[in-house]
Amino acid sequence: MDIQRAKEEIKTAVRAYLACDDTGAPLIPAIRQRPILLMGPPGVGKTQIMEQIARECDIALVAYTITHHTRQSAVGLPFIRERSFGGKTRSVTEYTMSEIIASVYAAMERTGKRSGILFIDEINCVSETLAPTMLQFLQCKTFGNQAVPAGWVIVAAGNPPEYNRSVREFDVVTLDRVRRIDVEPKLSVWQTYARAHRLHPAVTAYLELRPQHFYKLENDVDGMQFVTARGWEDLSAFLQAADTLGLDADEGVIAQYLRHPEVARDFAAYWALYRKYKKDYGVADILAGKPFDAVLQRALSAAFDERISLISLLLAGLNTRFADAQKLDAVTDACYQQLRSFKRALSQKPDTDPAALFADQTEGYRARLELAKDADELTAAEQAARTRTLQLMQQWGKQLEPGMIGEDAFDTVRGQFNAQVRRREDAVADAGNALEFAFDFMERAFPDGQEMVVFVNELALGPDSAPFLAENECERFEQYSRKLLLQNDDELLAELQRDDLRAGEHSTEF
Repeated sequence: MDIQRAKEEIKTAVRAYLACDDTGAPLIPAIRQRPILLMGPPGVGKTQIMEQIARECDIALVAYTITHHTRQSAVGLPFIRERSFGGKTRSVTEYTMSEIIASVYAAMERTGKRSGILFIDEINCVSETLAPTMLQFLQCKTFGNQAVPAGWVIVAAGNPPEYNRSVREFDVVTLDRVRRIDVEPKLSVWQTYARAHRLHPAVTAYLELRPQHFYKLENDVDGMQFVTARGWEDLSAFLQAADTLGLDADEGVIAQYLRHPEVARDFAAYWALYRKYKKDYGVADILAGKPFDAVLQRALSAAFDERISLISLLLAGLNTRFADAQKLDAVTDACYQQLRSFKRALSQKPDTDPAALFADQTEGYRARLELAKDADELTAAEQAARTRTLQLMQQWGKQLEPGMIGEDAFDTVRGQFNAQVRRREDAVADAGNALEFAFDFMERAFPDGQEMVVFVNELALGPDSAPFLAENECERFEQYSRKLLLQNDDELLAELQRDDLRAGEHSTEF
């Protein structure tokens, strides 16, 4: 199955294992809660789905790559203890708590969550000395003499033998005690992930055009040559940093991520063209509403690959503006709550110095933010929004002077907040205008082509564009969305009618 289906299977298992009846007893007894063994090629996204499952189920996660650990860290260190047996004192070897089990307890203390997932990666690639410990872990849910705490679901992951020479086969006794899920890479599933995680548009556009290069693993005279989903994601992160810093990424750099010479060479050529298209077409000028007649003819006569790349560039420019507007929106909403809180504090404590009140409020906000970060309660976007809010509050606090009266202090903070509101409004207007300018170009260049379908579909699905369009009306987006929906409905109806006709040809009347 693909990794998305595997994720849903594991989520279902987690919910079933953690469910209890009205007496508090598990619906599935602990002894019947089989560990899940996730088998699949490297870089397919096994670790990422564990993080997603933990967040969506609101439970903790402890993840270990077991090949990085020794038997001592898994089992614990031996020590001598004196014990009495049959009236005689004996020296007995015992073990300290496993580092892994200790990490589970530490996670419970840090997050305040009593349930979680213990994820052990590369479990079938361990050394000979650690292999028995892993079998004991899967069979008995223990490391050494320490059991995995109740309420924790065990998920292990490994690579099939064709991907790793160090793989050890599990015996039937072990396999009969686990739920094995085999996963394979699937581009369409990864594209949904890539869109949601805002991977570099050059990467997603390239794989739209070259789907056969998404995941490759070949062994020839030069050794193993491969490209994985992890490689594409890591390359995407570097390209985004390169864009920000003005760095170059030639074939040599790209080949460090895409370990398949043919794919690295092909993407490097595409990357050079992608950057050239951005400059040649003046994408920034198109989105700023400047005349585009000079490049329109080139777009009309361009090959399909170039057209898709151009659409990707337009969407990238729009998404940057949508994201800026959404970030400002989140910060402005948070600042509004802080403004209201400051007003309440002034009314409740009229004799307290307003500057001191606001400083206390800012410190309280900072402390809550640190606690949430330590407990892993925030997504990256939420953490960024709260950090920016804290920075604004700290700046506003500097505008307040000791001894100010409450009304003047509130007016000062409100003035700063109003400036933030105007920044948000400007960002929303800029994004909305850029979208209209993009539609101006698309209607002139590709009014009824597949390119418009791609453009509108990506706007509807994008993690930055979809929320923006839900909050800000765009008549032309709605128009094309309805048109495409009707086209899809007509195609579906026609297909159903064809199916009915085919069925009728084979039916027999009585």
